[in-house]
Amino acid sequence: MHYLRVFIIVLVTSLLTYTLGFASIKNDDAGNSLKGTVTDKSSHSPLPGATIYLPDLHVGASANAQGEYEINNLPKGKFLADVHYIGYTAFKETVQINGVTQKDFVLSETLLEKNEVVITGVNMATTLKKTPTPVSVVRRDYLDANISTNIIDAIAKLPGVSQLPTGPAISHPPLRGLGYNRVVVVGDGVRQEGQQWGDEHGIEIDDYNVSKVEVLKGPASLVYGSDALAGVVNIVPPGSVPAGQVKGNVAANYLTNNGQISYHADISGTTKGGLSWSAFGTQKFAHDYKNKYDGYVFNSKFKNTNYGGSLGLNKQWGSSILRFTSFNQELGLVEGDRNENGQFIKPVNNNGVEDEAVATNDDFKSYSIGVPRQKITHNKLVWDNNLYLHNGGRLALTLGYQWNRRKELGNVLAPDEPDLLLKLNTFNYGLKYYLPEMNGWQTTIGVNGMQQKNNIGGEEYLIPSYDLFDAGVFAVTTKTFDKLTLSGGLRFDNRHMNIKGLQLGNETKFATFDRDFSNISGSAGLSYAVSQQVTLKLNAARGFRAPNISELAANGVHEGTIKYEYGNENLKPEVSTQGDLGLEFNSQHISLTAGVFYNHISNFIFARKLVNAAGADSIPATDNDEGYSAFKYQQNTANLYGGEL
Repeated sequence: MHYLRVFIIVLVTSLLTYTLGFASIKNDDAGNSLKGTVTDKSSHSPLPGATIYLPDLHVGASANAQGEYEINNLPKGKFLADVHYIGYTAFKETVQINGVTQKDFVLSETLLEKNEVVITGVNMATTLKKTPTPVSVVRRDYLDANISTNIIDAIAKLPGVSQLPTGPAISHPPLRGLGYNRVVVVGDGVRQEGQQWGDEHGIEIDDYNVSKVEVLKGPASLVYGSDALAGVVNIVPPGSVPAGQVKGNVAANYLTNNGQISYHADISGTTKGGLSWSAFGTQKFAHDYKNKYDGYVFNSKFKNTNYGGSLGLNKQWGSSILRFTSFNQELGLVEGDRNENGQFIKPVNNNGVEDEAVATNDDFKSYSIGVPRQKITHNKLVWDNNLYLHNGGRLALTLGYQWNRRKELGNVLAPDEPDLLLKLNTFNYGLKYYLPEMNGWQTTIGVNGMQQKNNIGGEEYLIPSYDLFDAGVFAVTTKTFDKLTLSGGLRFDNRHMNIKGLQLGNETKFATFDRDFSNISGSAGLSYAVSQQVTLKLNAARGFRAPNISELAANGVHEGTIKYEYGNENLKPEVSTQGDLGLEFNSQHISLTAGVFYNHISNFIFARKLVNAAGADSIPATDNDEGYSAFKYQQNTANLYGGEL
């Protein structure tokens, strides 16, 4: 493990030294820019307000009243340009930038968006037609039209995506039947880390602070490392506005079922000198929801208060942006206790004695959250950098720090004292070198991973404290011919976990042990444009997932699953081998996507119920007042297959 860390440090230092050597040379890119016009194909009239965006460089512009645009401070090289105007087909084209580059775009009116830009799981931005992996994309307008309690609910209608709601405002995104730690969620360019192994643990990302969501289905360990066994949900934040502009938005909505009130405001701007900034704030709260079986479900209320901002700079040498977000959520935990008449009951403090009372209509309609409840705070700071090299290459460095606190509060006599307290700190890092294009090959090499520390507190214990460090080295490449695009790559990962023991009196609650997990991942695929309307895709990928802390070392009641869970320190990593075959058809009025997949998973981890000597459910007697049955994590082979239309 020590040697791997030394290797990572040497690699990062070498790349930075190599880069600084280029940076010390006279900058030849000072005169590189992209400018031109955006017009209507039929009338040739200008389209003022059309946006031109370069996803790889995080810069863009908007057309003026004459349809003219200009983007300055660009590097040499080939980059995908994404041009949008309401009511028109989005135009995507790779542009060769060298000096002052003139490029005019002509847009056609359309009824369907046919070929979105994709940045998830690829080495450089590309189009849906050219990526061999199955990816779905939704933009901000779709999210606005599908109001929901959280970001996962909003994308649950996509093919191959489902939702597993386990509480108010809590949903997990299973992809093709696999969820939890088998799906990596990316926000602000780094993987989201917030105790996502638990049933009652949601995604700590504000659904208003989003420009689009990309969902990659299938093993994606090549770029993201362990856990992307089922796929990736990439939640892309809003980009910088064009230079010289300031823009703002205000949104609000109300839902009748649970009385949900939401309001959001954001503002952002960019100076002529390339300095960008933004700020946003969101608040959302709801009382108990209602269904046809129970009426109002007591204690299903929630409250969100989120805010954040960014500060960035775009210059001739490259770009740098610092983003901060704070996600704060309070959730009621539904226990469903009722009296003999079938009425919901609530815990109350009766002069210092814990008692219960019947929940009234005022309790259902109240926005005040009682016990039991969860309180989540997730702060995230991400520093994203691009450095342009005079040889046409580019270096990207992303550093992130996440601070997650999760409290479960269940004592009506001391409502602010946590029964369960999880304190998770995560440092994310990623360094990529984009090689200059050579004969149509676009290649990226890099290293990424995270260092994580989790401490526990409170009076109840489910998982132990632990330290984690992982790192992965990878290379991905793409070659485009006339109608054929080939892509693939390899990756090596290593994860080290140090589980810390806990002694409670004479009882060993958690044992102390270390585990190391390593794996080689890979993928290879092709996309072939049979005609302008039909595209065929084929992809094969191998990914892996290291066991999470709950699967390795849990020992206690997991309220979200209504189980007493035992971990298994001898678990091996899950390894997935999947094949995908897909077809896309796009015409002026019809868009059709069809695909089939087969996924073979060795060492698949699942919870198996334990039985006692009499063949009945095993029910631990210690720290198990509710009498939950015992489950222990086991492994076996799993095969998943299916199709989407």
